[in-house]
Amino acid sequence: MNVQVSPIDIGILVGYLALSRIIPLWINRNRTESSDGFFLGGRSFTWPLIGFSLFATNMSGSTFVGLASAGYKQGLSVYAYEFMAALILVFFVFFMLPFYLKTGVYTMPEFLERRYGTGSRKLFSGLLIFFHTFVDAAGALYAGALVGRLLFPELDLVWFVLALAALSGLMSIVGGLGAVVISDTIQAIVLIIGGVIIFFAAQDAVSAAYGAPAMDVLREQLTGDTLHIIRPADDPNLPWPGLLTGLIIIGIYYWTTNQSMVQRTLGAKNIDQGRWGALFAGLLKLPILWLMIFPGVFAILLFPDLSNPDDAFPRLMAELLPVGIKGVMMAALVAAITSSVDSIMNSAGTLVTMDFVRPAYPNMPEERVVRIGRWSTSVVMFLAIAWAPMITMFPSLWDYLQAVLSYMAPPIVVLFLTGIFWQGASRRAANLTLSVGLAGGLIGFVAGEVYDAYSMHFLYAALVSFLVSGVLLVVLSHVWPDTSGKDAPDLIWTKKVWQEESASLAGVAWWKNYRLQALVLAVLTLSIVYYYR
Repeated sequence: MNVQVSPIDIGILVGYLALSRIIPLWINRNRTESSDGFFLGGRSFTWPLIGFSLFATNMSGSTFVGLASAGYKQGLSVYAYEFMAALILVFFVFFMLPFYLKTGVYTMPEFLERRYGTGSRKLFSGLLIFFHTFVDAAGALYAGALVGRLLFPELDLVWFVLALAALSGLMSIVGGLGAVVISDTIQAIVLIIGGVIIFFAAQDAVSAAYGAPAMDVLREQLTGDTLHIIRPADDPNLPWPGLLTGLIIIGIYYWTTNQSMVQRTLGAKNIDQGRWGALFAGLLKLPILWLMIFPGVFAILLFPDLSNPDDAFPRLMAELLPVGIKGVMMAALVAAITSSVDSIMNSAGTLVTMDFVRPAYPNMPEERVVRIGRWSTSVVMFLAIAWAPMITMFPSLWDYLQAVLSYMAPPIVVLFLTGIFWQGASRRAANLTLSVGLAGGLIGFVAGEVYDAYSMHFLYAALVSFLVSGVLLVVLSHVWPDTSGKDAPDLIWTKKVWQEESASLAGVAWWKNYRLQALVLAVLTLSIVYYYR
């Protein structure tokens, strides 16, 4: 389905695109001379910037279309990814972020090196660069181009890919992470405004059509599990046991070890700002239920004859929004696309520069490091541009690339968790576990997903991979013990760490105490889940 747009809507979109680029680049114009400035924004980010940036980075190019489509097709169950993110961010600020900031690292693979040595760093960094380039960035460009073609169907897909890459690359290459985070903040606010507009427009339309409050109409008209987040154990999409197993594992990978997400918190001004920002991002995830999923559910009643659920959001835009407001929604769509792409490109460039180039040339001048960072980001951008159109030729391959994380992320999660919580995890055991775990995950993925040698839900496959990797690490650490944990006491969480932190929080005002903030977020999250269970 195509959405008719007016010159006014296009004018609003063009104005937004110009301002959302000019403002961040101007604010950050003198802060990219050093490595800290270009890759981590000078480590000066405050909690609102961190929270909004995490939220915007997480919103992919198909956010509105994808979540509305999921709401139309399967109801509220897709919200599991959103509420689980809030709970995982609570875990993150308690147990992982303090060690990341304490070490002063630029990348997540660099943290692994501090704990386990060079081998694990290179392997993990190479894997992240591959996924950031050919899965995350290319996928976001492709999805964003599909959304763009809904608005302008006469244009070829490749032009949207080029335009989106240029908009995103400009921010990453010229402005560095500081400009990206400022841009993300603008994008996040526009995203939220767009979500509010479409929610109330859809809700009012349902109320007008049925002559009763929209939520009451949903409860009366929709049966089955549509209005329930928690699904039966045999549900093909999100069985409830999978929420407690694979979804947690994949979420920990994404929110606590993935460079494109964690890099924002690495640039925090201090530990408090980092913690508050991450919790703020968790809070921003909660309204997604209403702002982006419920509109798709409303569309079930408004447009029951849709043959393609992906048409739910375009249909809502086309029939419910007046001239001018459509322009705001178009801006929100672009915000969802570019905020994820520019962040991914910046992170990939950081990984190339800080994990491979700088270790090889430790005495390299700062200006040259920044220059290489810009060139690395540029290369990532061009590779993503080249691969994105190819996805149309291999739709099944694209699905496989997305699913492979369920098999290959768990060994990474095992290394991070055991590295922080268990002093006995050894370097040799960690390197072998990561190598074997990734190879085994790839084999399991090909056998189960490509050749259908066995049938297993991807959430359960993630649990199996996690358990096998964990057992392997423990066994090998006893076979080849070393003193790496004792040599890096500042990287290990102990009861003493908790006690010392408790003492430091004794005189802190309640509204500044991150533990109370985390408790409020967790209670609020679980309350929403319980209500819509």
